[in-house]
Amino acid sequence: MSEFISAGVGDQKGFRAGVQKLGGNLAGMVIPNIGAFIAWGLLTALFIPTGWLPNENFSSMVGPMILNLLPILIGYTGGRIVHGQRGAVIGSIATVGVIVGTDIPMFLGAMIIGPLMAWILKYIDKVLDPITPPGFEMLIGNFSLGIAGMLGAMLGYLGIGPIVSGITTFLGNGVGWLVDNSLLPLASLLIEPAKILFMNNAINFGVLAPLGVVDAEATGKSIMFMLETNPGPGLGLLVAFWLAGPKLLRGSAPGAIIIHFLGGIHEIYFPYVLLKPQVVLGVIAGGMVGVATFMVTGVGLVSTPSPGSIFAYMAVTPAGNHLGVLLGIVLSAATSFVVTWFILRLSKGDASEADLQEAKDRSKEMKAGK
Repeated sequence: MSEFISAGVGDQKGFRAGVQKLGGNLAGMVIPNIGAFIAWGLLTALFIPTGWLPNENFSSMVGPMILNLLPILIGYTGGRIVHGQRGAVIGSIATVGVIVGTDIPMFLGAMIIGPLMAWILKYIDKVLDPITPPGFEMLIGNFSLGIAGMLGAMLGYLGIGPIVSGITTFLGNGVGWLVDNSLLPLASLLIEPAKILFMNNAINFGVLAPLGVVDAEATGKSIMFMLETNPGPGLGLLVAFWLAGPKLLRGSAPGAIIIHFLGGIHEIYFPYVLLKPQVVLGVIAGGMVGVATFMVTGVGLVSTPSPGSIFAYMAVTPAGNHLGVLLGIVLSAATSFVVTWFILRLSKGDASEADLQEAKDRSKEMKAGK
C-alpha cells in the first residue's frame, strides 16, 4: 500500500512524478485484466440488440460482466499487488460491497477499495503473526481475513460506493450545465478525464443519452449522443502511442486501435492514459475539436451508438449528416494525435516508462506465483 500512498503524497521528484506513479499503479490493476475487457467488448459488439449478431441469450452476459466480473477482477488485482493472495481475496470481498452499494460500473471504487483493504490486512497480519500460537495459524489467518473482509464490504457499501456515485453525479451535472449554457466543447474538460476513470457509461447513459432522446424526438437527431462516444480522440491517442510512445507499449497499440475504433471498446485505451496522465490533454483537445466540428456542421445521431465504433456511428447517422460526422471524427483524431505525440516526445525517458516496466515485472512475478 505504501506504493499507492507515495503516489498520492509525492516524492523527491515532486507532484508530477507522484501523479505518474499513481497512474502507473492504477494501470497496473487494469492491464492484467485487459483480456476480460476484450471478452466483454466482443460480447457487447456482437450480441446486444444493436450489435452485429443480436442474441438475447448471449447478450444477457454483458451486464453481469461489466457490473460484477470486471470490478471484482480489478479489486482482486489491486489487492494482490499490495499483499499477495490474501490481499487479492480481501480486495475481491470488499469490491462486492462497492458493487452492491451502487447501480453503475464500479471500476474506480474497485481501484480504491481493493488495495486499501489489502493494505489494512497486511498490517493486521503483521500484528497477529508474531503472537499466533503454533497450530492456530490457519484458524486465525482465515478468521482475521474473513472479519476484515466483511468490514471492508460494509465500508464499500456504505462509504466508497456512494462517494464514487456522488462524483459521477457531480460530473454529470457539470456536463448538463455546459449543455444548458451552449458551451458544448467545454464538456470535454469533464467527459474525457471522467472516461479515464471508467465513468464513461454512467455519464453517457445516465446523462447524455436521456438529453439526446429529448432532442431526437423533436428534431430527429442529437449531438448529445456524440459527446462521449466519439472514437476520434482515442484513435489519435493510440496512433501517437504506436508511433512515439514507450517501446514497451508500441507493440500493443495496433491491436488496441482495432478494438477501439472498429469494435467501439473505448476502455482499451484508458490504461495508456493512466500510465502517462499528461496525455489526457490530447484526448481533451481532440474531444473539444470534435464537438466544435459537430456543432458547426450541424450534425447529430438518431440514437446512442452502441458500442462506440465507427460502424455504429455510421449506422445511426441520419441521411445528409455523414460528411460532418466523419469530419468531426477525423479532426478530433488528428488533434488528439498531434497533442499526444508532442507530449510523448517531450516526456521521453521519464518515470512512467520505469513504472510500466515495474508493472510488467510484478505481473511476471504474480504469474510465477511469487
